[in-house]
Amino acid sequence: MKILLGLFSNSRALFSDGIDSTTDIIISTVTLAVAAIIVKPPDKTHPYGHGRAESIATKVVAFFIFFAGAQLALNTTLKIMRKSPIEVPSSIALYAATVSIFGKILLSFSQFRIGRKAESLMIIANGKNMLNDIFISLSVLIGLVFVFFLKIPVVDSIIAIAVSCWIMKTAVQIFMETNIEVMDGVRDTSLYDKIFDAVSIVDGALNPHRARIRQIGSMYVIDLDIEVDGSISVSEAHNIALKVENEIKNAIENVYDIIVHVEPKGNVEIDEKFGVAK
Repeated sequence: MKILLGLFSNSRALFSDGIDSTTDIIISTVTLAVAAIIVKPPDKTHPYGHGRAESIATKVVAFFIFFAGAQLALNTTLKIMRKSPIEVPSSIALYAATVSIFGKILLSFSQFRIGRKAESLMIIANGKNMLNDIFISLSVLIGLVFVFFLKIPVVDSIIAIAVSCWIMKTAVQIFMETNIEVMDGVRDTSLYDKIFDAVSIVDGALNPHRARIRQIGSMYVIDLDIEVDGSISVSEAHNIALKVENEIKNAIENVYDIIVHVEPKGNVEIDEKFGVAK
């Protein structure tokens, strides 16, 4: 609606708002496609499952959004520099911008609610993008009001450029948010403290170290080493490791898998380079 009415009313700001909304359609389409991949069970090629497809798809979506914003900013800037004649947009652009604001409010809140419930980074990212759209449409509406009152049509083009820059900024933010997961990291570093606190509850579990957390979608894969009394049996050490796993699962939600490596008390391995120690 905004693209068609933006063209019909000669409002580049409304047209740019429509381009931004079109990126939302792309995001939603990709989300649907990725959902079918994420639910696939683990296999030999993907032993940790397919949850990271969401992060990859989110990066692809970020590129789409950035390209749309950059293209629009370039075209509008060139039009201003060439001093092409700019007409005052018709009043229909005001109504389209107003309808868009109310529609985006409903969409953004639904995306946040569903995203948090499903713990989907991609849907939450889409919700953030739609929340930005509310302010974009509002700025377009305010700009159009000034255009009609002051009869300065170049304001519409300036708003279009500002909206384009906002679109590109949103794309960069979405892209950066997925970097930690793709690089086998975790956003919430306080989870390490929860792991160490959970280990301290278990009798016989000592010196938790080389702890590593990687995030796959909304789930966590946790690896850590613990020390036990070297004189106990393998069966007893195994039971201690199981108790550590259970305590960590009680302390941290959405644990996909835990690997606990057991070492004798006082063991030193100089080649250990990775992980976090208490």
